Amino acid sequence: MSVKERYLNPFTDFGFKRLFGSEPNKDLLIDFLNELIKERGRIQNLTYLKAEQLGLSEFDRRAVFDLYCESETGEKFIVELQKAKQKYFKDRSVFYSTFPIREQAQRGEWDFQLNAVYTVGILDFVFDEDKDSPDYFHHHVQLMETRRKKVFFDKLTYIYLEMPKFTKTEEVLETHFDKWLYIINNLPRLQERPRRIQERVFQRLFEAAEIARFDPSERAAYEESIKVYRDLKNVIDTGREEGREEGREEGSMDRAKEIARRMKAAGEPAAKQADYTGLTPAQIREL
Repeated sequence: MSVKERYLNPFTDFGFKRLFGSEPNKDLLIDFLNELIKERGRIQNLTYLKAEQLGLSEFDRRAVFDLYCESETGEKFIVELQKAKQKYFKDRSVFYSTFPIREQAQRGEWDFQLNAVYTVGILDFVFDEDKDSPDYFHHHVQLMETRRKKVFFDKLTYIYLEMPKFTKTEEVLETHFDKWLYIINNLPRLQERPRRIQERVFQRLFEAAEIARFDPSERAAYEESIKVYRDLKNVIDTGREEGREEGREEGSMDRAKEIARRMKAAGEPAAKQADYTGLTPAQIREL
């Protein structure tokens, strides 16, 4: 396969982790997260943590995050790129957030004070319940006291960005946050750096994203990643069409297995295969 785009696709695993998950480009992730949590003050530094989290015992479910990091003040950040719609995606987000909560427990005397936990989802799909609200794409969720309509606990936050709803063109970009979303949505379609996006952090991003700068092993890894991304989208899109036409349960199972096979071939962890497809670990092992 020949890559024709000038800049990488950030919705691929390689692209997302190159821009946001590598130590040399950590300033990009810090700048992006600072746009999401302005009300809590600015992050000065981040430490990347182990992405695979184990259960309490060997029999418990594991969690594999796309990115997991900690600020200099101890706040935990799970950052997930979700390419495909998942039936229980919100449930999974809540489940994932329990791992950084649990790991803060201390032996012996402990007063249960917790550092804040943030789960950030960059979504390449739209929630079914919000599909009729095209302008509502930035979800900021915390525990609320329902009678008073006030935040009850502000140390647990879920932030979801429904990227297909962000349709602003370059000419109408207003804020730094607008520019971030525009780049995430449009990067592989750009041939030049947009005139209205000149901040230094974005200069760094365009340099990191330029495919011509990749060494041969990086280019090969990206080509494989973009192939898997396109194959998955094709399988998912075909599944939607077949589902509308047929509505057969066995067809849905076949599509789920096909997605899992492609993810397995790309080296994706079994836990992530299960999350994307809804298959059980036993079904995935049989593939």
